[in-house]
Amino acid sequence: MNNLPDPTNGQTGAPPASAANGQPIFLEMPDDDPGFTLTIQPPPAGHSAAGCTTCPSHNAAHLQRLGVNMDGWDYVVALAGNPNVGKSTVFNALTGLRQHTGNWPGKTVGRAEGGFEYGGSRYKLVDLPGTYSLLATSLDEEVARDFILFGQPDVTLVVVDSTRLERNLNLVLQVLEITDRVVVCLNLMDEARRHGLVVDERRLARDLGVPVVPTEARQRKGLSDLLQAIDDVATGRIVGKPHRIKSEPPALKRAVSQLTAQIERTFPGLPNARWVALRLLDGDPRIVEAVQRGELGELSGPGRALMPPAEGRLDLAAA
Repeated sequence: MNNLPDPTNGQTGAPPASAANGQPIFLEMPDDDPGFTLTIQPPPAGHSAAGCTTCPSHNAAHLQRLGVNMDGWDYVVALAGNPNVGKSTVFNALTGLRQHTGNWPGKTVGRAEGGFEYGGSRYKLVDLPGTYSLLATSLDEEVARDFILFGQPDVTLVVVDSTRLERNLNLVLQVLEITDRVVVCLNLMDEARRHGLVVDERRLARDLGVPVVPTEARQRKGLSDLLQAIDDVATGRIVGKPHRIKSEPPALKRAVSQLTAQIERTFPGLPNARWVALRLLDGDPRIVEAVQRGELGELSGPGRALMPPAEGRLDLAAA
C-alpha cells in the first residue's frame, strides 16, 4: 500500500477538528446566516469514528458491469468536468501518473484509472470523459452519465474552471440531481486572480450544499484540502445537502411516483430509478433507447420490457 503516491507530500490523513469523534458533518446552511457554518449532528446508532455503517456507497456489481474492478480498493471516486478545466492535471496530481488506460466496455471512448492512499484507505480514481452535460447527446456524455448514475461512486469529484463558473456549474447541478456525495474542485484559481476575479468558495459551498475546494493543480496547491474533503465525503464524516426543488406540481409528482414504482418493479435494484423516470418523462431519447434495448436490465439484473400490457400502461399524457 505504501507504493502508492502521496499527493499531500507527507501530510497525514487525520480528520480535521470539525470532524472530531467521527461525527458526520451536515452541510446545512441557514438562509439568514451570511457566514459559512457546519451543523454537527450526533452519529446514528452503530456509527464509529471510522465512518458510517453504510460506507462505502458504491455497488461493486454495478461497477463490474461498467468495467471497473474494485478488488483491493476501498472507495471509488469519479472524476468529472467540462473539457479544458484542468481535469487531467488534477488526475495526474492525485495519482502520480500511476494509471491504467483503456476503453469503456463496448465503447470506443477512452478511460483512465489511477489510485492513491489517504487516511489509511485506498481510493480508485476513474477519469470520466470531459463533458458539458449529462443529458447524453454524445457517447462521451452517455459514458459519464451511466457511471455516475448506475456506478454509484463513493465520491464524484467535479472539476470546474474558476474563470468560467457560469458555464461549468451546469454540470455540477446535474450531478447534484443524481447524488449528494460530491466535492467541487474549484481549479485554476491562479487564472482567476490573473483576470481580477474573486470567487467566494465558502459562499459557493453554502449555496450548493457540498464541499468546494479551491485548487491550483499545476502548482499542486490545495491538493491536501481536496484529499481531506474526498475522504470526509467517502467515509460519511461530511454529508452534503444539495438544494433541490421541494415542491412539484401535483400532476408531475404523481407521474414521477407512478413511473418510478414501475421502473423499480421491472428493474429491481436499479440505482436512481427516480432520475430515470424524470428523464423518461422529459423524452430523453438515450434513456428511452436504454430501456428498449434492455441496457438498464443489464445494470440491475434480469429485466423485461418497461411497459406492461396496454391496459396497465402509464398514461403519461393523462398524468
